[in-house]
Amino acid sequence: MAKLFEPIQVGGLKLSNRIVIAPMCQYSAQDGCMNDWHLSHLASLSHSGAAALTIEATAVTPEGRITSGDVGLYDDSCEAALGKVLASIRRWSDMPIIVQLGHAGRKASCEKPWDNGGVQIPPSTIGGWQTVAPSALPHALHENAPAPLDAKGLAKIRDAFVAAARRTEALDLDGIQLHAAHGYLLHQFLSPLSNIRSDTYGGSLENRMRFPLEVFEAVRAAFPSHKPVTVRVSASDWVENGWDIEQTIAFAKALEAVGCDGIHVSSGGLAPSQDIPVGPNYQVPLAHAVKAAVNIPVIAVGLITEPQQAESILATGDADLIAIARAALYDPRWPWHAAAALGAQVKAPPQYRRCQPHGLPDLFARA
Repeated sequence: MAKLFEPIQVGGLKLSNRIVIAPMCQYSAQDGCMNDWHLSHLASLSHSGAAALTIEATAVTPEGRITSGDVGLYDDSCEAALGKVLASIRRWSDMPIIVQLGHAGRKASCEKPWDNGGVQIPPSTIGGWQTVAPSALPHALHENAPAPLDAKGLAKIRDAFVAAARRTEALDLDGIQLHAAHGYLLHQFLSPLSNIRSDTYGGSLENRMRFPLEVFEAVRAAFPSHKPVTVRVSASDWVENGWDIEQTIAFAKALEAVGCDGIHVSSGGLAPSQDIPVGPNYQVPLAHAVKAAVNIPVIAVGLITEPQQAESILATGDADLIAIARAALYDPRWPWHAAAALGAQVKAPPQYRRCQPHGLPDLFARA
């Protein structure tokens, strides 16, 4: 059997294959609430044949949204809207659904990407708000400086992650991924480029890891132990003297020690000066380095677009799972086509099975 279609267990969650749909922001919510766009988007992906579907970055506070169109899970209205979408999807799909919980920190209060290039909206302008971060350093020099978080602010955000985790369980979602990547708040605490604090949350690597680990432990304690809590990391800032793979490995080991069920390895997003060597498999060496250091599943992502490419990453032991994002937007049936290319089977709803290609072995699993 192709490695890509072997089952795997992540924490207490059994997955039917090694393909997961990565979280992809849609910037289409209203006051943090999902709507029919999210239903259409997620329902389509729930029939993709992947082993699990991850809901886009979901803010734990209104101020933690990247844009005003971000999904949230910070009040009853957000929870009810997400619950309505989930109820419809679950009538037709049993795919496990995970939510990515996050806080944008200094990268919040922005336009949608298709509006003015996603520029930040200052708090003095309608639609903008004051951002927060570890230190009063803006993401870009022309942006409004974030307010550095004090002890009260840190506690409030930590509690907001816990409250969102409890709402996640109330919705009976299958897992949580904490967003500690792409320059958002938890990543901002990790990187020495964005964290210049002089208290116990800044300075040394141990101190910079402290708040992300506190958030993880609080969420893990608030969420059922049989359901996985994983973390997405940026393994490199791609900036000199920034967060790098050696620090990522230390963080991954610390996460494993406090009960993390998996590490999703991405990169970049913290600084406009980043110099990313973009190309097929460009983040796979980072995943390989993390996998060599921990005993929990590691997920590779980033310009993985071809079935044989994904299969090779797993076969060589560089990662345990493959996440696809933009490839799934371009081809929502990517796992079907990967199964056909690799001689494997994939789950599909009975309404679609009559598209079985002629001349190929049975593509669709019946169980």
